Amino acid sequence: MTGTVYKSTGSWYTVKTQLGAIYDCRIKGKFRIKGIKSTNPIAVGDIVDFELETSNNVTTGVIHHIHDRKNYIVRKSVNLSKQTHVIAANVDQVFLLITINNPPTLTSFIDRFLVTAEAYSVKTILLFNKIDAYDDDTILEVKYLAAVYRKIGYECIGISAETGKNVDKVKALMAGKVSMFAGHSGVGKSTLVNAIEPSLDLKTKAISVQHMQGQHTTTFAEMFDLDFGAQIIDTPGIKGFGVVDMEKEEVGDYFPEFFALKQDCKFNNCLHIEEPKCAVKEALDRDEIAFSRYRSYLQIIEGEDENYRTDNWDKEKGEF
Repeated sequence: MTGTVYKSTGSWYTVKTQLGAIYDCRIKGKFRIKGIKSTNPIAVGDIVDFELETSNNVTTGVIHHIHDRKNYIVRKSVNLSKQTHVIAANVDQVFLLITINNPPTLTSFIDRFLVTAEAYSVKTILLFNKIDAYDDDTILEVKYLAAVYRKIGYECIGISAETGKNVDKVKALMAGKVSMFAGHSGVGKSTLVNAIEPSLDLKTKAISVQHMQGQHTTTFAEMFDLDFGAQIIDTPGIKGFGVVDMEKEEVGDYFPEFFALKQDCKFNNCLHIEEPKCAVKEALDRDEIAFSRYRSYLQIIEGEDENYRTDNWDKEKGEF
């Protein structure tokens, strides 16, 4: 039998067939480790083949094959014994939810996510949530960041999951597609999903006032079928986003504004750091490239943690 993975708890997988039948499935131990350098060999969105087995009048499935993925979103795993963690597979687009505060989403996190999405051919749309709760200065910050990413080519939408502002725009973009919602804990993913499809009634929690951080409400990634012909993958809050499987020489290719200038650099293998006649650095000097983006680029190729030097963040300039 063949089906799509709708939920993964690490040891069991909820699989739905094209006819709508749902089975709890597992994988064999040998299959779990064979040639897979990941904490989760199977992810939500994967298409799998499985065989049914019955024990004590309970029918479950055993997964024996994963179909080739058209794309996936992957990050470094917090489990040091493994290499990566696949968040979701076979998605048409990702909505990355961003909040300026309550909790804060740093540009380093945004850029790392976008680089990975570019590398694995996943379209990303930036949603600036909670705009109903911001003061005038914070709204200006939202507009500045949206301008930075729109200039690069990313679609940016200011929304309020609480009041419903622009939720209809998000819903229209989702029609007929598999969409993944991602972001830090507390940015409003589950609240937005509930606004889009109230019948799902996903659990939500308040922000921790003491630390201005979100509390995990979604424990496992899970796919849902929506009434208007769309599918959504809700994911647990991501605290950090480590980039994997990239050579220094290719990182710049996943920054669209860098890649557009690459041919104008003097050297074909230019890393845009100390090389002479570098088109990227020249554009940076002319303020045609946001310094926050360049700082993120340096962090990635130098292997720095994404929170590196966040104490030097200049909110007015959006720079380090």
